[in-house]
Amino acid sequence: MARRKRKFKKNIVKFFLSIILVALVSYLSYQGYNHFFGNGISDVNGNTNVNNNHGNKHNENKEQIYKLKLLATGDGLIHSVIYRSYYKNGVYDFSDAVKYVKDIVKEYDIAYYNQETPTGDDSIAYSGYPMFYTPSAYVDAMRAVGFNTVSLASNHSLDKGEKGILNTVKYFKTTDILYSGMSDSETDRNNFIIKEKNNITYTMLSYTTITNGLNVPAGKSYLLNKYDKEQVKKDIEAVRDKVDVLIAAMHWGTEYEFTPNKYQEDMAKFLSDNGVDIIIGTHPHVIQPITYINNTLVIYSLGNFISAHEVVNTANRVGLMVSLDIEKDSTTSKISINNLESELLYTYYTSNYTDFKVIPFSMIDSNYLSNYKEVYTKYSDIVKSIDNNIKVKELNNAS
Repeated sequence: MARRKRKFKKNIVKFFLSIILVALVSYLSYQGYNHFFGNGISDVNGNTNVNNNHGNKHNENKEQIYKLKLLATGDGLIHSVIYRSYYKNGVYDFSDAVKYVKDIVKEYDIAYYNQETPTGDDSIAYSGYPMFYTPSAYVDAMRAVGFNTVSLASNHSLDKGEKGILNTVKYFKTTDILYSGMSDSETDRNNFIIKEKNNITYTMLSYTTITNGLNVPAGKSYLLNKYDKEQVKKDIEAVRDKVDVLIAAMHWGTEYEFTPNKYQEDMAKFLSDNGVDIIIGTHPHVIQPITYINNTLVIYSLGNFISAHEVVNTANRVGLMVSLDIEKDSTTSKISINNLESELLYTYYTSNYTDFKVIPFSMIDSNYLSNYKEVYTKYSDIVKSIDNNIKVKELNNAS
């Protein structure tokens, strides 16, 4: 009887040992699986408290940098000799004039230029200096190579009066271009175009300080954005909280002066103080320096993109393209400007004013401009005259 009791006790012990052993093996197997396959992460005390799904969520919240690539160039000033040289078989076609910038422009999300002159259909006769009206085929060519952001406010905006402005706005409303500076009504003026790409929102405000002595029709100030500090401040307040990036296109300065005047400097400071991120300047028809005011990038003048100005020293035939990256931190929404670079441009044409072409200096040679190396040095120095850290793209054939 005692032997049976001892045997029974041994069986009980074995039974409980088996249960403990199975539980222990199961626990160790679970820990090993987690260790090798990531369903759990053990802390220093051996506690498994973070699973794989949590890990994925952590990765989703990881900081990202969103980016937009921006390119800006200057005045499209279409003198009559330019549009006549691109009129063939009853059609205006400016594609040859801009073909050398096509491969550059297409790489950018935002590609800006200044439409110096009113444009539209032929209900107004096309004309050049001094009262311009440009075939819309020029804008078609610019759109075709990738330009999608256009300032319309300039000293020539009123050259053809109210109808010239209405024709211009009518044309741009048929496009997907972000444009600013002219409007066909008060409602339209205050309906700011906001774009979004790569999780970055942006808009542009455009103003001119000069109208060549011409006046906006009474009661129709909405037709043209003339620079007025109070109105500019209201416009900025209307859009600043709606966008990540705010661009201001300014038609300002003194023609043919390579240095910004005090008025430009004061306006740039005002725009910076009120939250503008990038200021793009035009009107002098020559290049002026690039600099920063606080965190605001200031491009005082891009010069001409294309024109038929006659100047012996080539000043009006040398323009600028500025490129940069706009970057947004997904965690903080902070905006930064990086990889800022500029490249000189040259408007080439023959001695009898034909064959107009915009040539980037990275492609230029003596066939287009005999002293291009000296010109490059001179105008690069102007670009960097305030901030020597501004980068100007080097000549490919500088040796």
